Amino acid sequence: MTDQSPIAFDAAVIASADRALDEIRRAREAVAGVIFGQEEVVEQALVTLLAGGHGLLVGVPGLAKTKLVDTLGKVLGLDTKRVQFTPDLLPADILGSEVLEEGADKSRAFRFIRGPVFAQLLMADEINRASPRTQSALLQAMQEYHVSIAGQPHDLPRPFHVLATQNPLEQEGTYPLPEAQLDRFLLQIDVLYPDRANERRILLETTGEHIAQPTQALTADELMAVQRLVRRLPVGEKIVDAILDLVRAARPGDGDPAIAPHVAWGPGPRAAQALMLATRARALVNGRLSPSLDDVAKLAAPVLRHRMALTFAARRELTVETLIGKLVERLG
Repeated sequence: MTDQSPIAFDAAVIASADRALDEIRRAREAVAGVIFGQEEVVEQALVTLLAGGHGLLVGVPGLAKTKLVDTLGKVLGLDTKRVQFTPDLLPADILGSEVLEEGADKSRAFRFIRGPVFAQLLMADEINRASPRTQSALLQAMQEYHVSIAGQPHDLPRPFHVLATQNPLEQEGTYPLPEAQLDRFLLQIDVLYPDRANERRILLETTGEHIAQPTQALTADELMAVQRLVRRLPVGEKIVDAILDLVRAARPGDGDPAIAPHVAWGPGPRAAQALMLATRARALVNGRLSPSLDDVAKLAAPVLRHRMALTFAARRELTVETLIGKLVERLG
């Protein structure tokens, strides 16, 4: 699948793109020196950050999800903080809280103590082990880039990203994320087991005396410059129509007649926005200045699978990924 329609680029975009392509190449090489055998996962994580979004990494324990987030923070030069989500974690443990202090003149006043959410990259480790109340504490931060404490707004640093890790829901001690929060994640990145060759490399590279450490390839300002460039990259009409067709076909009611009856709830306009940004970012990650139908096809599942659910009857025969695959086949 390719879209070969000619697109004009102005000189400023080309100059910015040349710098960005070199920076992205250095970042990928730096991550690849630490994370082995997860090329697609690394690509999708980079796409998430370059598009200015948040990512949800889903997989069983021991697949280097936490290590990937920590590595990305160091490679991209971001102020990173980590929160280990547990059933007894409270919203104040993430957002911060006000404390009453007494001054030398015996006057009393409240002072806000910032929580770990005030970081450029928040690692929400095992996010689905916390209660829904605590999970929801991130909703405002992820969408509006500020938090409200005692009625007062507090702006978050820029850039601000949440990369959350999640264990599969069938594991004990987990709580499903609310749909409203799932929709705030640009991509759901499924982390699978490595193949034998890469697992062999992991054994050899990580159990010796010297273990590779990530090196910084970008600064936060350079990352924001790339994010601005992503929003300036042109998108052909064929790609726009493909994104709209894909998202609208996945909805119940007015979607594709062969698909809609199987869908309990489907993706909203935020899914189309996410797919538009993500395809631009993936094009840049792969050295191109405009997205193709291949980008739409590759990112359809990461963008849509956490934004739709099957009916009870359909779950006996299908999975969400199977349904998305059928939609992708119709892109042409």
